[in-house]
Amino acid sequence: NLADYAFTDTDGKEVKGSEVDYNGAPAGYAAAPGDALAYADAHDNESLFDALAFKLPKDTSADDRARMQVLAMATAALSQGPALSQAGTDLLRSKSLDRNSYDSGDWFNALHWNCADGNGFGRGLPPAADNQDKWPYAKPLLSDVQVGCPQINGASAAYQDLLKIRTSEKDFSLTTAGQVQSRLSFPLSGKEETPGVITMRLGDLVVVFNATPQEQRQRVTDAAGTGYRLHPVQASGADGAVKKAAYADETGTFTVPARTVAVFTRAG
Repeated sequence: NLADYAFTDTDGKEVKGSEVDYNGAPAGYAAAPGDALAYADAHDNESLFDALAFKLPKDTSADDRARMQVLAMATAALSQGPALSQAGTDLLRSKSLDRNSYDSGDWFNALHWNCADGNGFGRGLPPAADNQDKWPYAKPLLSDVQVGCPQINGASAAYQDLLKIRTSEKDFSLTTAGQVQSRLSFPLSGKEETPGVITMRLGDLVVVFNATPQEQRQRVTDAAGTGYRLHPVQASGADGAVKKAAYADETGTFTVPARTVAVFTRAG
């Protein structure tokens, strides 16, 4: 969202945030990180879990849905400037596909603290006023998509690990556009980048967002010989999959499991 932040776009061109189109307006408009708020979902429109229910293939497993939830939340949690998540998003909160729940009562809005009560998905077709046009394809989803305690508790724990990283690493709290320009880069951006993968270098950290259903290897040539390792919070954390992430020092290659965000830091 920084207007003057310069980076390489997918066509291989050097652009600024203000030169990227977002529905006819500049995507980059902020002068400093604190001028923009990052989030993956808020009180408006579908909750993140419900948005993913509409967008992911219907046969996506419960485990993968939870992993995609955490990965989406990570794009805000590991950004610059203030970030938020809607209450209960880490618990896979659902409003049963209701996109405008301000007057829908507790039946759709309840936050289920006990995973045994589910996450709210499948409580019924959402109210007609703002949702009836989606009923034909919402109805089968409400009976087909299910998650349980392993996914709810796992997503919450993995997200808390990301928050620990954000609050313990000073480079996630840069205060000026100049600092961001000097500390943050996307070394594999351009025509040869891997679709569905973002590799972000931030000071002594490398963060790989792998939204694809396959393990991905990202080679950052000038990172070779620099002794990266998986961040200790994730290495000892709740997410078993991310612990399989690895770094090959001789080639500068970061290997990240499917549908996973992995944070690497220099050893020592």
